[in-house]
Amino acid sequence: MNNLKKIGLTALGTALVATTGHAADFSVSGSTAITYVSQSGNVKSKWSQGDSITFTTSGEMDNGMSVTYKYEIDDGATGAKMVTVSNDLGSLQFAGMDNSGPISAWDDLTPTANEEAHGTGVGGVGTVDGAANGQGSDDVFILNMNLMDGMDLLASYAPSLGTTRIEGSMEYGIKYTGIDGLALYAAMGENKNAANEADNTNLAAVYTMGAMSVGIQSNSTDFGTGTADEDFSAIGLSYAVSDDLSVSVNSSTVSYESADKEDQEAAGVSFSYTSGGLTVSGSTSSINNVGGTPTNDDDGFELNFKFAY
Repeated sequence: MNNLKKIGLTALGTALVATTGHAADFSVSGSTAITYVSQSGNVKSKWSQGDSITFTTSGEMDNGMSVTYKYEIDDGATGAKMVTVSNDLGSLQFAGMDNSGPISAWDDLTPTANEEAHGTGVGGVGTVDGAANGQGSDDVFILNMNLMDGMDLLASYAPSLGTTRIEGSMEYGIKYTGIDGLALYAAMGENKNAANEADNTNLAAVYTMGAMSVGIQSNSTDFGTGTADEDFSAIGLSYAVSDDLSVSVNSSTVSYESADKEDQEAAGVSFSYTSGGLTVSGSTSSINNVGGTPTNDDDGFELNFKFAY
């Protein structure tokens, strides 16, 4: 564990101090999204807008390594920012905001045209429990490396941030694509962000044959104390009707160690249609026992219009 941290930090530090006056490439991209959400749990619906502009600059240094820096302005506020150092072996990234290790990045890989099965019920009644309990997404080191043909490593280290992160947390993930059409994922890691530390494990398999993809997911979270352990399972099926239109059906379950909670069960249907820079997507889902509370059931509908430029 310590060796991985030392190697990653040394590589990043060496790359950043070895800069010269080389010219760098610079680009700007953006997107605008209009979303309509309706939730039966609290009988409310609303329209909202999201905007994002991303500035990217990249260049190659004398040592042969490349550096890429991205800065995003999201809805008028400072958003994601990250620097990535890469070579033929892989890349090391420091994400200042909005990026994560394999536990959160691979929390639900079941194919979907728009949302996860539990994705549109948020904000109805209670708080919907998600698929995993990974480490923080801000100020995280992320290592991507190809180990051999068909096998890649994704690892992350979230260092201590004082009161918000008392200790650092590590996560490791392996992705295997050596069998045609099949992708296998396995990840494990620790989350020391909270007072009740957690150990996480994710397993997933996605198989694609022609226009159809099917995937299964199984996650577990073991907390250090109490009866807060959770298990997450999901299955999803997507079908590309054409180059522009995709549909999917998904379901998921969160099981709890606590005897006071009932399984949170979610089912959803999604679609996505793309024409040029416009993507229209939507989902409808039903969630029973939101957050494990038997009296909390919720239905949700979401419709998105996204313009990329």
